[in-house]
Amino acid sequence: MCGIVGAVAERDVAPILLEGLRRLEYRGYDSAGAAVIDEQGTLARCRRVGKVQELADGMVGEPLPGHIGIAHTRWATHGVPSEANAHPHQSDRVAVVHNGIIENHEALRSELQGQGYTFTSETDTEVIAHLTHSYLDAGQPLEQAVRAVIERLEGAYALAVIDRDNPDLLFTARKGSPLVVGVGIGEHFVASDVAALLPVTREFIFLEEGDFALVRR
Repeated sequence: MCGIVGAVAERDVAPILLEGLRRLEYRGYDSAGAAVIDEQGTLARCRRVGKVQELADGMVGEPLPGHIGIAHTRWATHGVPSEANAHPHQSDRVAVVHNGIIENHEALRSELQGQGYTFTSETDTEVIAHLTHSYLDAGQPLEQAVRAVIERLEGAYALAVIDRDNPDLLFTARKGSPLVVGVGIGEHFVASDVAALLPVTREFIFLEEGDFALVRR
């Protein structure tokens, strides 16, 4: 089992992401990571092997200030526990966190390698990041690009995607794996479990099978 947390807010989201991950550690973990877009439009990422505290300690030296971000605590399905296999996975301007298993990831990986994409992990999730980037690079807007990606995914997923060129928008979708949107005032959140968001909201929208959501402040 893995855990997802995401936030779009008027305040720094890093503390929200870390606290959400701590509340999801009961699911198991072998690594954790976060990615945030800062006020200068830089997409920054920090990943660590081990408990969420390892990530928190790492973010002291590599702070991730910003008003939009995603985070993940991982229990390995594809690839050994390592920083390279930890989420979020990134493809240039795009960062992705994902729960579930993409059954056709090997075919997608081969296709993307043929397009010149280099893979740095053993995970099935990295194909989502590169495939999203390929559609964005072809000129599609973020919503259209990710919807095109999920049409090609076979298997189960709950995912959250951020894009450096869309610093006010978080795209999230689910199929076969739970996902919830937390409603705030001037801020909204996503998570794989309401427990992750109880410190920031008590109002939730539970995504149904096949739903996607565009989450802004």
